[in-house]
Amino acid sequence: IYFLIRRFIGKPRVFEFNKNVKLQNKVSEGGIRKDSLIVGIFIILHVGSRWLGSAFHLAEREVAEWSMPTASLVAPLFFGWSGLETGIHVTWWLAMGLIVLFIPYFPYSKHIHIFLAPLNLAFANREANGKLMEPADSSKPGASTLDELPWKQVFDSYACIMCTRCHEVCPAHESGSPLSPSALEINKRYFINQNSSDLASGKLKLDLLQEAISSDAVWSCTTCMACVEVCPVGNEPMQDILQIRRKLVFDAKMPDELSDALRSLDEQGNSFGESSRKRTRWTRDLDFPIKDASKEKVEYLWYVGDFASFNQNCIEKTRKVAEVLTAVGVDFGILMKDEKSAGNDARRVGEEGLFDALAEDNIQTLENCDFQHILTTDPHTYNTLRNEYPSKGGVYSVKHYSTLLMELILSGRIKITKPLKLKATYHDPCYLGRYNGIFDAPREVMRQCGVELLEMSRNRTNSFCCGAGGGQVWKKEHEDMKQRPSENRIEEALLTGANYFTVACPKDMSMYSDAVKTSGNENNMAVRDLVDYVAEAMELEKMTNEKTYEAVKESSIVEKDASELQV
Repeated sequence: IYFLIRRFIGKPRVFEFNKNVKLQNKVSEGGIRKDSLIVGIFIILHVGSRWLGSAFHLAEREVAEWSMPTASLVAPLFFGWSGLETGIHVTWWLAMGLIVLFIPYFPYSKHIHIFLAPLNLAFANREANGKLMEPADSSKPGASTLDELPWKQVFDSYACIMCTRCHEVCPAHESGSPLSPSALEINKRYFINQNSSDLASGKLKLDLLQEAISSDAVWSCTTCMACVEVCPVGNEPMQDILQIRRKLVFDAKMPDELSDALRSLDEQGNSFGESSRKRTRWTRDLDFPIKDASKEKVEYLWYVGDFASFNQNCIEKTRKVAEVLTAVGVDFGILMKDEKSAGNDARRVGEEGLFDALAEDNIQTLENCDFQHILTTDPHTYNTLRNEYPSKGGVYSVKHYSTLLMELILSGRIKITKPLKLKATYHDPCYLGRYNGIFDAPREVMRQCGVELLEMSRNRTNSFCCGAGGGQVWKKEHEDMKQRPSENRIEEALLTGANYFTVACPKDMSMYSDAVKTSGNENNMAVRDLVDYVAEAMELEKMTNEKTYEAVKESSIVEKDASELQV
């Protein structure tokens, strides 16, 4: 009764789809509400009949039983009634008759999930969260029709309980785009139910872009995996979207800006269209040399990534990471001009061929290097190297810089000499948190630096995406966009009372640096990288000045000794 009141009277927003979401006709005509009403009436009548029958049984014997408290409560109303035996028979037959009537409808109702959801969970993907499903046929990747999807993706539509939790957490749907992960699963089921015989005989194929999801919706997905994480029955609508993307890319049907970015990745090894020789420009203003990991042995090979190397919002932070590591004597190097994009965005966009080519080149480059661990500041690169490359033959020990900073602080190599008295919130990057389960290291670094952490309501596995992933960082904003996901997140951060918005991802630094400006919150919230706290708390600038002074002093002594020897 509560759920019927909630759905039909309360009408919570979570059950509503954006007006631009593609829906099967029966869905848009209220099919889900009708189904809920039928099932609700059945449950009320069936349970009500059983309950009333139990009350009649108790009244017949004039007893009360603790195991049936409500039936015992009303049973005295029927004590001595001459029609008790008839009532018992009528309620029993009514309860059984309702079941018989409901059985033919049951497979077409959303409540089929009662049986199929446990099976769906049993067959759920056991691979690492960050590893995508490999194409079944590398010569013809992706899917455009239902029969080209893996069977598990079809099964998902019948396990779906239509709770719409997935589109409630979807940054694309929240921003007003035509994407609803829930609608995708619901559309598949409704189409199958209405055309099951023709689909089974092969007379009809479900064209996914015609019947289940629009092309605009496919290209709106940020691949944040929030829909997969929140689903109580193990559905993976993101996998459907990626299969469709693979097919569209294979057929050269993609937005122009994505095509340009992929071409740049193919020709230059980065999405910025920059020459590989310019990848190390960020090192020019450093007061120390950085090892060339392609030529020298290092403990940590720092895979810097495209945004950390080329994006102007990120370069200062990249330098600061290098300065902190150098100040405490970490042995690290970079690949210089030999570094290429790890290929995460290429794969999430659906360009399997380009991803394979990048992975092959990068693995070959890494095989010629001598290192113990790969270090990365970019969660997208971290995920690709850690979860995607092993199946290509590249198995490495990969660390995110937040983990290394935590280890250096806890081991005493980084000494916190000036604890900070700041109030800050922290944004969990999708590819660091949801994908790879790294939640505590960044928070521990902040705590060790003396930063008071004020959590946003959506944190850890429930973190809200910045909106850059899945190739969105390359795309134009959708014409129906109500609010950027990054601006939505900044507004949430302001509610915590924090003065600083903390990130541990170069893309986040870029997205949120823009968001505080476009949302008019430049004076209310400052975006800081995790390394900013470390550098300030360890008094990096003071350490650098002291080392410079000692170096100059030592140089002067050497010159003086040399001049005295000449005399």
